[in-house]
Amino acid sequence: MKKLLVVLTLFIVTAQAQAQELKQIPQISISGEGKILVAPDIAIIQLGVQNNGKDPKEVKQLNDVTIDKVIAYIKKFGIPVTDYQTTQMSLYKNYDYEKKKHSYQANQTISVTLKDISKYNALMMDVMDTGINVISGVNFKSSKMELFESEARKKAILNAKKKAADYVSVLPGQKVGKAISISDNLQTNYPQPVFMAKGYMADSEAIQPRETLAVGEIEITASVTVIFVLE
Repeated sequence: MKKLLVVLTLFIVTAQAQAQELKQIPQISISGEGKILVAPDIAIIQLGVQNNGKDPKEVKQLNDVTIDKVIAYIKKFGIPVTDYQTTQMSLYKNYDYEKKKHSYQANQTISVTLKDISKYNALMMDVMDTGINVISGVNFKSSKMELFESEARKKAILNAKKKAADYVSVLPGQKVGKAISISDNLQTNYPQPVFMAKGYMADSEAIQPRETLAVGEIEITASVTVIFVLE
């Protein structure tokens, strides 16, 4: 036990000495930011169906019929089987205390990964005709996210290094040395489109069935804090 206490004490003293020595080294702490704007090339679409009724088998069958139609519809666009799948399926039993009756609600969601984003408008135009009554989300992404994230990090480090050089340039006899600490944070903002289904009314007049796409850009922002030695 005494040996353990001695070793632990030596470790703490050594760590404190190293930290104290580090504090005595002339240094500068700088934040940097790197931003990359990326055009999405992938759309991930969540298509859902929901039915309510008194018979659990009936509402489940209604969902199954719609899902069959949806899958047939998806296949018409040449989307491979590997790019769509059921992501959620549920059957709930509800009770109406006022009417004192039970009812059932069946839900199912299919996630479709559209790797040819040029097909997005055509796919979304008539998808509601299959019986789909829920579009719970459309996300745009890039197939090269790791590459762009790496570029954003590099830009952030270069930005921090440039800032440090700017500050030190007015200090006689000093220059920026090696980096001794780096902490980072990466944020990604994806565009969120709003889907307008057919039959929407504007100014009391029915507009023509239409789905327009403004993809926007994915914004990748890397933030770093770098501590440089001053030489």
